Amino acid sequence: MKRIVVAMDWAGLRAKWRRVLITGKAFVVLSLCSMVLFILLGLGGMLQLKLAASPVQSMRGLAASLSGQVFQSLLSMELPNMKTEEDGSTLQADQIASFLLRFMTGVNPGDPKSLIAQELPGMDRDHSVLLRPPGGGEPDAPEDNSPIHEDQQQEEPNTTSPQQTEIPEEEPDASTPPATPDEQPDDTGTDVQTTNGRKVVFIYHSHNRESYYPELKSSTKDPNSGTVNVTLVGKRLAQQLEKQGIGSTHSSKDYAASIKGYNWNYSYKYSLQTVKQALARNDDLTFFFDIHRDSQRRSKTTATIDGKDYAQVYFIIGHRNPNWRENEAFANAIHEKLEKDYPGLSRGVWGKTAANGNGEYNQSVAPDSVLIEIGGVDNTLEECYRTADALAKVIAEQYWDEQDAVKVNASAKK
Repeated sequence: MKRIVVAMDWAGLRAKWRRVLITGKAFVVLSLCSMVLFILLGLGGMLQLKLAASPVQSMRGLAASLSGQVFQSLLSMELPNMKTEEDGSTLQADQIASFLLRFMTGVNPGDPKSLIAQELPGMDRDHSVLLRPPGGGEPDAPEDNSPIHEDQQQEEPNTTSPQQTEIPEEEPDASTPPATPDEQPDDTGTDVQTTNGRKVVFIYHSHNRESYYPELKSSTKDPNSGTVNVTLVGKRLAQQLEKQGIGSTHSSKDYAASIKGYNWNYSYKYSLQTVKQALARNDDLTFFFDIHRDSQRRSKTTATIDGKDYAQVYFIIGHRNPNWRENEAFANAIHEKLEKDYPGLSRGVWGKTAANGNGEYNQSVAPDSVLIEIGGVDNTLEECYRTADALAKVIAEQYWDEQDAVKVNASAKK
């Protein structure tokens, strides 16, 4: 009888140890899996910080899209004496829900298009990220719409060299756009600082036929023209830069008329060859401006300053360019000068990723390169010329600021 009892005790003991070992093994396996998961998350975060060139994937883009009242409300929760709006907190339940929905899913409850934008290619191509907010008003994003009548059936051009794109050489545009008498800037005088004949600014137009409804004589749904278009604004900008002592070259290349098998979708491939040709002719070029017209309506593209209407401007930065931060700093310097001298004229600096639109905009050719949208479809040339005159003034200031910085750095190295 005793032997049987001992055998039964050993059996129970083995069962207990088996349960302990099974529990311990599960604990070890779970611990190892958790450790591997956290290591992978850490490596993924390090890789993202290293590879991600866009603030879309950082809190910077998110913070820029929030209003100052939101941050004020957040701070007031921690600082009892901080003043808040008398009509209630900015952080209302519906606003919190909307914010959380956009943060987690990317769907904007106020924009029905965002519900299907991720499923239909091209639907979200005009999405932009606010990098530098405007001084006043709501930060409405720019819109980039293609022409209504466009040929989408052409093959993508081979753009490895200027000859393969069949873009003919173009002489610098010396023509002068129509002038508005009340907008002629004051004479700068004989003692104005100049570049001594060197052409340092290049102005061109990837979408050269973008036009303005008030300037089109015939009734049309498509605000594009081969004759009266944004190239006139580029000419005006070049003219005023010359008066400011900044040597400038302007290209009014009409790609639709000069390129066989033209396709609007490859506009930046065509204009890139124009920029390369300009650089091949002149290595003094420093500033590069691709001038466009926005697709928004008048209420979102017009500012009244000192009783006169101006066409507002957007600065667009392409995040496909690995050095986009240098271009953003350049655009922001001009943006801040506009905000100081012409409050409300700039609509801010916006970034676009490789997933939205072109994503590079030829800005890798130089750190001082930026795409500028002047006005919308409802602005007039007169309003755009006023803005071009204002831009010429601040661009000239930025050029001499950079030249002074170069001299200071050179002196410091000696």
